[in-house]
Amino acid sequence: MAGIAEQHIPKTRACTVSRDVQNFDLLIEDMETVFHEDWGDLSFAEALVFLDDDASSQLEMLALALDDEDEANLALIRSVIEKAATRNIQILLIAEALSPIVLHQLLRAGADDFVPYPLPENALQDTIARLKKAQELPSERMSSFSSAKGKNGSVFAVHALTGGAGGTNFAVNLAWELSGLCAAKSQSVCILDFDLQCGSVSTYLDMARTEKVYELLSQTSSMDSDAFLAATQRFNDRLQVLTAPSDMLPLDLLTPDEIERVISMAKDQFDFVIIDLPRTVVHWTETALEMSELYFTLLELDLRSAQNALRMIRALKADGISMQKHRFILNRAPRFTDLSGKARAKRMAESLGISFSATIPDGGAQIRDANDHGLPLAEYAPKNPVCKEIHKFAAALFETSEIERIAAE
Repeated sequence: MAGIAEQHIPKTRACTVSRDVQNFDLLIEDMETVFHEDWGDLSFAEALVFLDDDASSQLEMLALALDDEDEANLALIRSVIEKAATRNIQILLIAEALSPIVLHQLLRAGADDFVPYPLPENALQDTIARLKKAQELPSERMSSFSSAKGKNGSVFAVHALTGGAGGTNFAVNLAWELSGLCAAKSQSVCILDFDLQCGSVSTYLDMARTEKVYELLSQTSSMDSDAFLAATQRFNDRLQVLTAPSDMLPLDLLTPDEIERVISMAKDQFDFVIIDLPRTVVHWTETALEMSELYFTLLELDLRSAQNALRMIRALKADGISMQKHRFILNRAPRFTDLSGKARAKRMAESLGISFSATIPDGGAQIRDANDHGLPLAEYAPKNPVCKEIHKFAAALFETSEIERIAAE
């Protein structure tokens, strides 16, 4: 191997780095197609040595071919990536059966992109072309995430304080009702499922979770509008949906900066963006709060909701975070004739020092059935009281947003 590397040092444009490149025969064919004879192959240890040599200055790209057996050598692989990144060499991961967490760690270490193995047709060529194009763009343009549309949409976050409080149901149906109101004005709505572990927006809308979502979230630094829209799915020609990833991932997998990029891109592409947040408060929850016009917090009329609301209020005040954007919504609220229940709700609000912006009634078994069938309530049970209440809420939101937009213009 050392002999081959020496012979090709003067004109080596790219190298594969692997435990055994013969395990990736399709990669060999594609490297020959793209680089002809101007490429070589190195082991991980050889790559570390070669990157210290001046001859590596001509290197344009490293293609690290990895499978699940390479996870035992993660530290060595990270060293190769970090050293190549410091020399501004593009790093492409060719991954077969790697866990999403390991893949994300390598991307964080400095890898520019990844392609699954076996390689789809023209995948290597397309990825290399995309990396070259991204490298040519000014850094300001890459960080701004501005698009031709530039809609600067309104962002509304939904956060359920307890399990079963109906946060996802509210987010999905709010997004659907808004999409109906927007249709007449040629406006658009997107819903983002940021619950990376148990997100169920895809279930409530009968959509498949795809690998494209994880690919997008792993490469937000090079994300453009085409990549973002390719990762989303369209529901009934009215609502664009970014589902949760197909695998259960740690909630801290994404940084606040990465969350900000995704929300900024969604704002650029859509007039309204609904974010379904996980119940757990993570280090990027504040980012979602700061980027939202309003932050809807759902709770129920029970002790656990009251306790969790109190904890959240104390945490926000301790960090000096304003609660001006918060709107508390009481789900499964007492009926109009339930005077004792209404009195309990009033005492709960007074004890927490809050007011309820909306009260959503109990929709009964139709809520569960609509979610199981993957349909919004307006499509499955339009006469359900929950559907009517969310429609009124969406209409008020839409009207307020329209007034603000006209005033801004």
